Amino acid sequence: MHPIRTCLWFDGKAEEAAHFYVSLLPNSRIESVNASPVDTPGNKAGEIITVEFTLNGGAYLGLNGGSHYQFTPAVSLIVPCDTQEEIDRLWSALSDGGTPVQCGWITDRYGLSWQITPRVLLAMIKDPDTAKAKRAMEAMFDMVKLDIAALETAYHRS
Repeated sequence: MHPIRTCLWFDGKAEEAAHFYVSLLPNSRIESVNASPVDTPGNKAGEIITVEFTLNGGAYLGLNGGSHYQFTPAVSLIVPCDTQEEIDRLWSALSDGGTPVQCGWITDRYGLSWQITPRVLLAMIKDPDTAKAKRAMEAMFDMVKLDIAALETAYHRS
């Protein structure tokens, strides 16, 4: 069996979105850009229908499927970050034309939801010391873009 790949449905902007996404993350690249051999409900023959791309080693397919469907926050891409600089860089890029939401979530200019999450937060909220985990989670709820230093301060507070 081949690895499972995520398909992202775009309204004519799959190639643009794929180029944007691969510019943000290491180990990312465009694999192929494919024209439709026939007319489809979303494309004419010869127009780009799919873009195969890799984001940090994971395979994705961008589909120019037309305006029938849009993204919702029910599906999001999670990017675990090691540093505040990484969070700030991704946040700045994704918020350009996008919409910051809450708790590290941001909707990009194509309507796709992302979670820009400090890796340390993922460990904090799993801490068996439930008081520490609770403080970290409550601090996260008060943030839009997540701040590692503020999360650590809340987590370690007595």
